[in-house]
Amino acid sequence: MDSALSSSRAATGSARDRIYLRNPDQQLVKVIVSGPFGVGKTTIVRSLSEIPPLKTEEVMTATGAVVDHLHGVRDKTTTTVGLDYGRVSLADDLALCLFGTPGQQRFHALWKDLTHGALGALILADTRRIADSYEVMGLIEEQGLPYAVALNHFPDSPAYPDAELRKALDLAPDTPLITCDARDRGTSLRALLALAEHLQKLPALEHP
Repeated sequence: MDSALSSSRAATGSARDRIYLRNPDQQLVKVIVSGPFGVGKTTIVRSLSEIPPLKTEEVMTATGAVVDHLHGVRDKTTTTVGLDYGRVSLADDLALCLFGTPGQQRFHALWKDLTHGALGALILADTRRIADSYEVMGLIEEQGLPYAVALNHFPDSPAYPDAELRKALDLAPDTPLITCDARDRGTSLRALLALAEHLQKLPALEHP
């Protein structure tokens, strides 16, 4: 990673606390991080980002809990109401700009703007509620974006054979399916790299 650190903070603090200045020669590639409500999108952007991530989280209210069904995510106390943004360098000359989408249906009007210019999407899914991913996958496919699916592992996540999961998600044979823990940068980065490798194998995409 060919990023410059601000001299005032380079000597102290963790890498995540330091201020990164982008290499002006880096190519920036827009990638969408999506998935249903409560699947871990904000968490994975925070885990991956080499800069302080932009978050638009708000505390959930009793009214919001009526609209946003909390089945399977009872411990969730905040929700994204706009977008999450982070950046991660994959090479000296390449950085991925991560745009996390809100998962609730009422925010889908934002999707066309958020996905414009993106080369692909990392879709998070939860094996405890696979069906919740169908609508999001449909929206990504409507935008013509290639994607990879990352199964975010929770303590009570049931395990299924890949063949069954692929069938349940109706995945194309070449669509990557990988398991990660959104809190862990290592497994999250492997999921992102699986998407990047998938995109490299595809013909150049034309965006409107």
